[in-house]
Amino acid sequence: MKLKKGDLVKIVSGKDKGREAKIEKVLPQIEKVLVAGVNQYKRHLKARAQGQSSEIVTITKPLAASNVALICPHCKLQTRIGFRIEKNGK
Repeated sequence: MKLKKGDLVKIVSGKDKGREAKIEKVLPQIEKVLVAGVNQYKRHLKARAQGQSSEIVTITKPLAASNVALICPHCKLQTRIGFRIEKNGK
């Protein structure tokens, strides 16, 4: 996967399109990333114990890696990542 934890990305599609944030976690097995403050949903939790009250918590769901674009740290523009194998094998 080309994206790493801590990379600054821009959301390309979805309800948060156009927002910029840092990657909190990368999930390479399912090709998804967790982005800070983006793709948040409310979850209603029932009370488990007698004295405990029910609550509404905000959770961050992972985004598909194809829906984010890396932002270049130097020019601050949206960029694409590519790899090239040179003659010496690196």
